Amino acid sequence: MAADTTDTAAGAAGPATGGDALAHIEAGLDALETSTEPESSRLRHVAASVLPPIVAVALIVAVWQLLYAAKIWPDWKLPGPSEVFSSLKDTFSGGDAWGAVGHSIGHGAVGFGASVALGTPLGILVGRYKAVRSGLGPILSGLQSLPSVAWVPPALMFFGPTPAMLYTVVLLGAVPSIAVGVMSGLDQVPPIYLRVGHNIGARGLASVRHVLLPAALPGYLAGLRQGWAFAWRSLLASEIIVQSASLGHSLGFLLKNSQDANDMSGAFAAIVLILAVGVAVNQLLFAPLERRVLKARGLA
Repeated sequence: MAADTTDTAAGAAGPATGGDALAHIEAGLDALETSTEPESSRLRHVAASVLPPIVAVALIVAVWQLLYAAKIWPDWKLPGPSEVFSSLKDTFSGGDAWGAVGHSIGHGAVGFGASVALGTPLGILVGRYKAVRSGLGPILSGLQSLPSVAWVPPALMFFGPTPAMLYTVVLLGAVPSIAVGVMSGLDQVPPIYLRVGHNIGARGLASVRHVLLPAALPGYLAGLRQGWAFAWRSLLASEIIVQSASLGHSLGFLLKNSQDANDMSGAFAAIVLILAVGVAVNQLLFAPLERRVLKARGLA
């Protein structure tokens, strides 16, 4: 009788336990290993992350200054660092820099967000079904290797010089990279994860949400980082080639204007701004996310 009571209680608790396991499986996959580190260790980590880029930039500027001082090329071909800094300062003081950075970041954020919304389910679909992968996998790989600038002429002819043209080029450049990143992450998920999830009731979309995506997160983040790189390059290529009042005063507009004016210092200043935005997004968004995910899995 006691055994029957125990069995009945266990049977009643079974669904609740399975439900709890399904609810917490994502947290379990994300927190395979946790640890705390002292404040001094964090400071050393920050210093180790910040100092090498500063040293690298200082070396580049030093080599640049040496080449400028050697007068191998005339000043109008290779301006010195001080001249580029002055041009950059004038761009900020004139109010052109902030507007250009704001327009380009705004277009990039919208285009990248749409790319994530389309590339993620596409990558899951292609990664989960062999028939779809056989058909779309080679196409995605081919699109990934196609220069994004190739899409500018047809997008311009179709949409005209409008933001829709910019977003189209960004989507065609970023979506394949994000989808391929999702596929690569799914390929690295051990099959045992799916079997365990299936046994506790994770099927269909629940399996994708609670098992596949958390387990594939490192590869997915790598795909997002690469997707942002493609999106940013696609956007700047479009802004440089297409000049229109409807597209606003962007970083590509600054660079093209410098070319038209034969202003090499202004061109270098625009390139510095473009590079600064790309580095800032990578270091402030993707690098911390990747470090957190790898650390949670005991890989960093």
